[in-house]
Amino acid sequence: MESIENLTGHLLIAMPSMLDPNFERTVTYICEHSDQGALGIIVNQPLDMDIGEVLQQLSLELADPAVASTPIIRGGPVELQRGFVIHQSPEGWDSTVAVADNIFVTTSQDILGAIAAGNGPERALLALGYAGWGAGQLEEEMSANAWLSVPADPGIIFSTPFEDRWRQAAGLLGIDIATLSSEAGHA
Repeated sequence: MESIENLTGHLLIAMPSMLDPNFERTVTYICEHSDQGALGIIVNQPLDMDIGEVLQQLSLELADPAVASTPIIRGGPVELQRGFVIHQSPEGWDSTVAVADNIFVTTSQDILGAIAAGNGPERALLALGYAGWGAGQLEEEMSANAWLSVPADPGIIFSTPFEDRWRQAAGLLGIDIATLSSEAGHA
């Protein structure tokens, strides 16, 4: 099996043959990839809840009521009660990791307080849950043609409508994913 590059900071795009309901037609931002496994956050599956509900559960009052309707996404099938904020501002929140030069992930509640107060990052995506792969698992799935990968484009993560992210992420590779066969093959 050929070596797979480190995919930290990349988007994983589910191939049309991906039938697992957790990952069908998903775009996943890979936050960490090493020989011990990988962790990613799906960025195109909005939940039927918004940030206003989350902040209310945490007893945080919103300075700007317009923020309340910001959708929350299902970041993956693992630990759906765990929150992640993907953002572009390198402020000093607790538990922030720089994934790429201009994309950060914060897991601490202080960023939610900043968002509620109107001092949060200008571009942010709140996710509940994550996707995880054990050692070698993602590499096996890549070799089996389950995923395409491309360096992450902040425009896909933060600006593209959820329903367009799958096609547009594949478009970064010059591919119209709708024209790909759902049958995988190896030469």
